[in-house]
Amino acid sequence: MGGYLSTNRTPSSTNNTKYRNSPPKNDAPLETGQFTFPPEWHPHLATMMGFPSRASCLESLWEKNCEEIVDLAAAIAEFEPVRLYTRPEDIEYAQDLVNRKVRIPSKVNVIPIPINHCWVRDTAPVYVHDATGKLGPGQRLAIDFKFNEWGNKNGWEGTHGHYRYGNPSMTGKELQENTEFAHNVIAADQLPSPVQRIVPKIRTEGGGLVVDGEGTLIVAESYMVCEQRNPGQSRDEIEQELRRLLGVEKVIWVPGRKNLDITDCHLDAEVRFVRPGVIVMTRHSPDAVDGPEWIKCGEEILETLRNETDAKGRKLEIHFIDEPDPKSLGILPKDEFVSSYLNSYFCNGGLIIPAFGSETHDRKSLETWQTLLPDCKVRQVPLRTIPLSGGVIHCVTQQVPAPEA
Repeated sequence: MGGYLSTNRTPSSTNNTKYRNSPPKNDAPLETGQFTFPPEWHPHLATMMGFPSRASCLESLWEKNCEEIVDLAAAIAEFEPVRLYTRPEDIEYAQDLVNRKVRIPSKVNVIPIPINHCWVRDTAPVYVHDATGKLGPGQRLAIDFKFNEWGNKNGWEGTHGHYRYGNPSMTGKELQENTEFAHNVIAADQLPSPVQRIVPKIRTEGGGLVVDGEGTLIVAESYMVCEQRNPGQSRDEIEQELRRLLGVEKVIWVPGRKNLDITDCHLDAEVRFVRPGVIVMTRHSPDAVDGPEWIKCGEEILETLRNETDAKGRKLEIHFIDEPDPKSLGILPKDEFVSSYLNSYFCNGGLIIPAFGSETHDRKSLETWQTLLPDCKVRQVPLRTIPLSGGVIHCVTQQVPAPEA
């Protein structure tokens, strides 16, 4: 693989000036209060993304990972601004890719912050709103879940020894950077107003939180009731804190699977709300890595959801999208290629979905999403290296919701 060669392009000083110095510290975190987590289709100020560090994936995949991240940023920038958090030493390369790939480069702000993983859905803060009215109009808030490598899985290769291209072992310094990333993002986010940091009583990741915006949360026991994340806490105690943090009235628990993947079965690749009362589920290929076990897991989720109602008492309307056979994509049997079309991202007026290279499945996915969202512009972005590294579009994005008036 050829290394990056610098060009005559220089990073935009307009984009980066206010981040050149250390971000201001927020020294008054909130440990009490009641909050609400807006659904992903709530209006956004921006989208957070992360430019992967060299430590976060195989060297042979790094440049292609970076290119696909910027391809996604370019698609999202057609709908809303993107904040691309980037290690200071990678700023020039990231800005060069943005200048070449983004139609209006100023819509992607390259921000220097120590970062490794591109998986900002799990490492970045989760922005919420005040539910009490006591903090004043327009107050901006974000939860810092203190990411700990999905329950201390540094260098995890899976229970069956499947090699994880996107999870090489990191140093103590790099792990600390990962844990501090959300705090640093919150401290740096000063516009349109400073953000107050919320310190929760539990640990989770954003990819595990599936909400409808009307009081319903779907969550799996496999990653929440977990000694590596929430030692000594019962399901009831965890649920109580989820209700407080996210403003949900109904928590639908599904079993999930511990150690089936690095996340312990985050649900954002399994089930997503299209809108309140309507969900879409993935159907796994039996030929994927651990395909039969993923199919069994999906059947358990489906059985639970068919027997549940949401917070408003509605039976859930359920739709399905099939995943492609990895062999048809030229994926090796040992490779854990994430091919869920559900792992997509709502942005202002749009939905960004993946294309994996299966003409039939890619087309059917696009048709299904567009039918379910007739007033939404659905955009498909070809991806190969990010799915090979362990995630898709939802995993590498996190919304910054607009504050309430």
